[in-house]
Amino acid sequence: MTGPWEKLPPEFYLRDTVEVAQDLIGRYLVREILGGRLACRITETEAYCGPADPACHSYRKAARKGGRTNVMYEAGGLAYIYLIYGMYCCFNVVTRPKGEPEAVLIRSARPILGLPRMAENRGMEAVREKALLTGPGKLCQGMEISRELYGEPLWGEKLWLCEGEPVPAEAIAATPRINVDYAGEAAGWPWRFVERESPFLSVKYRG
Repeated sequence: MTGPWEKLPPEFYLRDTVEVAQDLIGRYLVREILGGRLACRITETEAYCGPADPACHSYRKAARKGGRTNVMYEAGGLAYIYLIYGMYCCFNVVTRPKGEPEAVLIRSARPILGLPRMAENRGMEAVREKALLTGPGKLCQGMEISRELYGEPLWGEKLWLCEGEPVPAEAIAATPRINVDYAGEAAGWPWRFVERESPFLSVKYRG
């Protein structure tokens, strides 16, 4: 595939995490499933910048045998997927070179392909487009992203990112991250990025 559907190369992820988080707005996320394909366009992300970031899972931590954050210590471009509230998965894109445990959380997206299947995955009786993927847990549920994809390369055949429709900087807003009050001062860092005019956000942008 070419154009918007061309896969992003591994080097895309080996950059500054905040830069990658902003650059992911407008990119396509694709999930290959039995009997079809699901796709969405990313509208909201959050950067988590390693051991110096109190909101990051790798804050003041080192990789350990069997640890859930171990994939963050690998070279960028892998899927970091974890469970919250004991029931919902969150999908993150690992960034930076090996040994620098940083990642970008994909918070929300606009569905593109496979909307009926997404609605079924979400337990909806009818397709409600704006409600399908507007939140990290909803996104994983709708896109069939589970912990089985932990460590999956994001240029592979099960889950990948495409060129999509990159958004110009002036159409993107930076805000504090969501639900990281435990991180103290870091809770106010403007590392959440949203497409300003998009209705497909987990929390409405009020700029």
